[in-house]
Amino acid sequence: MTSTSNAPFNRLLLTGAAGGLGKVLRESLRPYANVIRLSDIADVAPAIDDREEVVRCDLSDKQAVDQLVEGVDAILHFGGVSVERSFEEILGANICGVFHIYEAARRHGVKRVVFASSNHVIGFYKQDEVIDAHSPRRPDSYYGLSKSYGEDMATFYFDRYGIETVSIRIGSAFPEPQNRRMMSTWLSFGDLTRLIERALYAPGVGHTVVYGMSDNNNVWWDNHLATRLGYAPQDSSDVFREKVEALPLPSADDPIRVYQGGAFCVAGPFGD
Repeated sequence: MTSTSNAPFNRLLLTGAAGGLGKVLRESLRPYANVIRLSDIADVAPAIDDREEVVRCDLSDKQAVDQLVEGVDAILHFGGVSVERSFEEILGANICGVFHIYEAARRHGVKRVVFASSNHVIGFYKQDEVIDAHSPRRPDSYYGLSKSYGEDMATFYFDRYGIETVSIRIGSAFPEPQNRRMMSTWLSFGDLTRLIERALYAPGVGHTVVYGMSDNNNVWWDNHLATRLGYAPQDSSDVFREKVEALPLPSADDPIRVYQGGAFCVAGPFGD
């Protein structure tokens, strides 16, 4: 399931462009589009040339999202609340927002979405378990629930309207792993771009769920569906092993050592 043609799209939409990954992708995705439309509810740096469009948009505003999607060929949906928060805070951007994105895609004939899902969809699996994308979901948080909902939305919009999606369950996308858990979940910025490239161009994906991780040792996720897309990670957390293993070892019952979702498994409740 690979493609030989990687001709640039005319216009790609990147939501969440003001976020940490959005800032990285703003530059690394330029080879894949003549124009990248950059959007966020937060301030986005002004367009640097005529190959960028900057549009402020609240994902909870259905009409605004509909206007945002008009004229784009594919959507990279990285927008929304990216950490655990109260359900009410998650609801607008992550749950209503993903619905608005897919409804706008349907209305405007967009046929490919790359959805930034999360490892927190399966966060309550233990770290001694190995799972793949077909394993039952076990969300660890309101945030994880919202990403699980987004994956269901992607399945529905493919089955009903033929909109194809690759949902990337992003592990830990940082310049380098920050703890022992991230030695298994780390995703380099370079490998993130490589995976998105395959998610954009691989044909016949339907709705495919993959794990966003580099070529790490001691992994918990069988990522054969990403391999089928043609994804070949080039980086590994192992180069940081000595630095990470010099850090203090958490206690054996610390969620960061027990669960694949780490600290998200115990965040909250909120408002008590």
